[in-house]
Amino acid sequence: MTLMREMPVNKAGEILGETDQKLWRALFAHLEAAWAELSWDDVVWVGADEMNRRKGHNYLTVFVDLAAKRVLLATEGKDASVWERFAEQLLAHNGHPKAITQIAIDMSPAYIKGVRDNFGNATISFDKFHVVSQVTEAVEAVRRKEVRQDPIAREQLEKTSWLWRKNPEGWKDSEQARWEQLKDKPLVTGLAYAMRLQFQRAYATTSVTEARARFLEWCAWVRAEAKAMTSGLLEPMRQAADMIERRLEGILGHWKHGLTTAFLEGLNSLFSATKRKARGYRSTEYQTAMLYFVAGKLEIPYYS
Repeated sequence: MTLMREMPVNKAGEILGETDQKLWRALFAHLEAAWAELSWDDVVWVGADEMNRRKGHNYLTVFVDLAAKRVLLATEGKDASVWERFAEQLLAHNGHPKAITQIAIDMSPAYIKGVRDNFGNATISFDKFHVVSQVTEAVEAVRRKEVRQDPIAREQLEKTSWLWRKNPEGWKDSEQARWEQLKDKPLVTGLAYAMRLQFQRAYATTSVTEARARFLEWCAWVRAEAKAMTSGLLEPMRQAADMIERRLEGILGHWKHGLTTAFLEGLNSLFSATKRKARGYRSTEYQTAMLYFVAGKLEIPYYS
């Protein structure tokens, strides 16, 4: 079991002289027994995120206990119905939908609907990672528009997509050098990037009042710059500002409710690790088993 946590199961089988299928059967048996005894009676803070099961549009929604930092449920799909399934599992494991007070999600309309239909007592918080990602995608949309509309900008922005997706402290030396070449150019993408960095700085504030003021100030600044620009290149940023204002109360949950989404924000690395360990098995059953094994905090090995 220790080897299977640390490496792909087929590799563990090679070391142990056992077939990987035999190791999987053992793991499934332990998981089934531990799952039957699982109690969620203390679950009150929940986060959910989607996991791309493989290339294409095959998704799992993964529900986590943000207080205990454990995976609760992984289920196929990313529509509103996954929340009904989660509510059913809560009841089956001594929990209750009405006991859930805070839920952290991305800004998917399907997720929002699922929460509202099944968890009426819960307040929605939009986790920082997904909020910033929305603004980052708006910067990328500006870059693509500028490349299409301006031949000079097209040459200057060639092969810079990842530059604008990172924070300056995350740049490689080559990216820092490229920034030095571009920083004084009249690129609209550069302005959009500065807007994104300013948006992120609002998360450094310590009070909900200050955060609200800074977000609203940011939205007003973006709209004013977009209105003054006749080319329409900043339209994606204006749309992002509209979205931020529309979802502001959920964004402010980052400060209002003491809800930490750090575990939720780290799920992508967890997903990657579980995919590696379940390598060669495309079915949902194997990937969800590995998620529960690695991050479910189940009693594994299980002894009755």
